[in-house]
Formats: sequence, C-alpha cells, structure tokens
Amino acid sequence: MSELVANCPRCKSQQMTFDLVQALPTVAYHGWQQNWETFCICRNCFKSTIFVLQQKSYDDREYLRKKSLPEMDFSVNQVAIVKGHISLKDEIAEQPPEHLPEDINSIYVEGAACMAIGCHNAGATMFRLCIDLATNSMLPEENENGLNNRIRRSLGLRLEWLFEKNILPTALQELSTCIKEDGNDGAHAGNLSEEDAADILDFTYMLLERLYTEPRRLEMAKLRRQARREPGDSA
Repeated sequence: MSELVANCPRCKSQQMTFDLVQALPTVAYHGWQQNWETFCICRNCFKSTIFVLQQKSYDDREYLRKKSLPEMDFSVNQVAIVKGHISLKDEIAEQPPEHLPEDINSIYVEGAACMAIGCHNAGATMFRLCIDLATNSMLPEENENGLNNRIRRSLGLRLEWLFEKNILPTALQELSTCIKEDGNDGAHAGNLSEEDAADILDFTYMLLERLYTEPRRLEMAKLRRQARREPGDSA
C-alpha cells in the first residue's frame, strides 16, 4: 500500500501521512496529465478522505501506465500533487462541459462550487471569467471591422461584436443578454439574485460546449472514422 502526505481535512493535522488505498483515474489534460480521485486513510485520526491528485511530470507517463498509485512503494507525492479533496460541494455542483482547457475547467468548477453552497455572486464572477477567457482568444490581433480597445475591455461589448461578425453562433445571442454591455450585471456590484446567476451559468455552459466540447467530439469522431478506413482494416 502506498503513502500520501497531505493536510487532513478531518482532524486538521498538517502534512500528515495517509495510506492510499485506492485510486480512480478521472480526466487527463494535454493528452498526458492524469488526474485521480484517491481513497486515503489518515494515520492520525484514522478517518478517510478522497483526495484529488494530478500528475506532476510528463516524464512519468510511461511509469504511471504500468503501475497504479496504490502499488507504489514510495510516496505518491513524488509523482502527483494534491489538488484538493471531494466534499459536499462536489456532490451537488454543476459539472462542466467536456474537453475544456484546464484553466477554464478549473474556474468553472470553482464557480459551480460557489453556486452549490449559495454564493451566487462569487459563482457568477467565476462564470464571467470563463466567458472572458474563452471569448478573448477569439478576437483578431489587430483592431478591424469596428473592433477597438473599448470592445476588447468590455465583455458585453465583445460578445456583441462577436455575434455581429458571426464569429459566435447566433443561437446563443438571446442567452447572452445576461451579460450587460457596461459590465453592471451585478457580478461586480454583489447584488445578483439566484436567478440572475443561474442565467449566467446557463449561458456559460452553452457557450463553452459550443466552443470546446462539440468541436472536440467531432474531431474524435473523425479520427475514429479514419482509423476504420485505414489500409488493412476489414471495415
């Protein structure tokens, strides 16, 4: 049985040794950076915690394919970092769309956790940040077709410009009205209602799904189709 050193969320012991009993592989980023949910037992309070771990180094990928975390005869901290632990917020939080970039996925998860515990203003701010990161990368490097620095700085104006230029699908335009042009949708003022925050969540989910999930699914389907038609394939 392998060991993990982490802070215990049950007894609050710092840098305590845990027995890592079981590990469940979850998402992998960049095609190699594996994440796990690991069932661990604290050696101080003997209570269990499910830690979320993430692979440290690209160089460990072959070793980790051959050997699971519970089989290691050294500290798992050498190959993985502790990203957090599973708690009530994970049980009731909205799950993000698939195939998001790691930074946007992390921000979305944080926003969903805030929403799950009733922190609607904080959640909406995180979702706004997801939209900001996703749409900012869609702008051309040079100002053109009416694009200017004011539009670049304002999320609401940026969305309006992207819809006008048919860069974003028009089917999402009605949902986007929850993001005001001047940025005073309440996320910064701290006076959003639960319904307002839910509207921003809905738009964020649909936008990210269109930008990242659907293209990746199409790409994966195309690769499967090509593999079925490779020379020597019986299909």
